[in-house]
Amino acid sequence: MSFRLGCAIWAYKEWVGESAGSLFPVGSRATDFLHLYSRRFSTVEGNTTFYSIPDAATVQRWVAETPASFKFCLKLPRDVTHQGLLTPAIPQAIAFLEQVQGLGDRLGPFFAQLPPSYSPDRLDDLRCFLTALPRRRFQFALEVRHLDWFKEPHVRELNAMLTDLGVGRVLLDTRPIYDCPDNPQIASERRKPQLPLQPVVTASFSLVRYISHPNQDLNQRYLLEWTQQIDLWIQQGIQIYFFVHCPIEVHSPGNARYLQLLLEEQGVSVPPLPWNALESPPTQLSLF
Repeated sequence: MSFRLGCAIWAYKEWVGESAGSLFPVGSRATDFLHLYSRRFSTVEGNTTFYSIPDAATVQRWVAETPASFKFCLKLPRDVTHQGLLTPAIPQAIAFLEQVQGLGDRLGPFFAQLPPSYSPDRLDDLRCFLTALPRRRFQFALEVRHLDWFKEPHVRELNAMLTDLGVGRVLLDTRPIYDCPDNPQIASERRKPQLPLQPVVTASFSLVRYISHPNQDLNQRYLLEWTQQIDLWIQQGIQIYFFVHCPIEVHSPGNARYLQLLLEEQGVSVPPLPWNALESPPTQLSLF
């Protein structure tokens, strides 16, 4: 499957409802959310592991509740990535990987999100950390947030190192929530940073985090750009994991589904969205 589409989480009670944009049917229980989500999307960005490491029983439950084709892209714990230097946290990172390896074939790329305080001055520390990861067993991606990582010569050095190690570059696109007439993050507890989008690929896959606007119309021009980029990458044989976020989370699934619609309308060779096989696809205006 060259293209996988999903959200940042799978458990959100406001996704239960009767409207066409609701992800889960009326009456769905929290214990059903992962099972239901994994029959609608093909991947999930596992933000949950940033805050809490699942025990073995939880890992096995995740396996039991998802189809074999489903992929978890888990975030490394904050105790690994947000405590200063990374090298001292290598044993913790390895322990986390061992803890979740029971997911087996359901494991997509892991990704490390570095805080804005982690600057290019720590490149040697970053290289040591990434080199120590078991890259032959698992895929890894990296998200940087210090602005200097996006400037020369640091951006060139970072991309060269990631390419050499086979580590992916996480692409964070926050344009829709900054280049807009309002502030959709006004009530958000965790605001996304405003960073340059540099759509580079440093591995055999690309992991995109698209921060959508609650108003679907304000996403269209950005998503149309992404349809062209996705089409190009698919033709180049690159595996794409595309995650749609939204400051108002209730809109994330609908915005993801809208991207799928645009991809299909543009003739991009992507697999069908499982969600659309369960019910009628998004309605379109008819001339009759």
